[in-house]
Amino acid sequence: MSVSSLVYPMLALVLLTFGVLIALFRSRVRMVREGLAPVSYFRTFQGSVEMPEYSAKPTRHFANLFEAPTLFYAGCLAAMVTGITGTLVVALAWGYVAMRYVHAFIHLGGNRVRHRLRAYFVGWLCLLALWITVAVGVATRH
Repeated sequence: MSVSSLVYPMLALVLLTFGVLIALFRSRVRMVREGLAPVSYFRTFQGSVEMPEYSAKPTRHFANLFEAPTLFYAGCLAAMVTGITGTLVVALAWGYVAMRYVHAFIHLGGNRVRHRLRAYFVGWLCLLALWITVAVGVATRH
């Protein structure tokens, strides 16, 4: 596979991040419209505002998309730079992204923790396997 094959799963994760950002923005507008928080609260996030669940979930999920996914982006870039971009690496990248979408759907929807945990764990397995595949590919290169 070509080096550029990993751009597409990275783009898909960026699009998910933007989708969650839109949900986050809409939840905050709703909070202001419902009188649950003044606009000034969002300047520093200080005060005694109790965040409703419809806003807490996208807030936490958006932050989460800048935690573990950084290892995904780094792994994809490492694979691209080293030329270790075979079918397995691309499949693992897409697997990780698919699990992030499933995780987001569960978390921002009904939020069944058991189901969410499964998607999160499978995503981590894909990410770990991606990194191991790239590392072994680099180590065994002649």
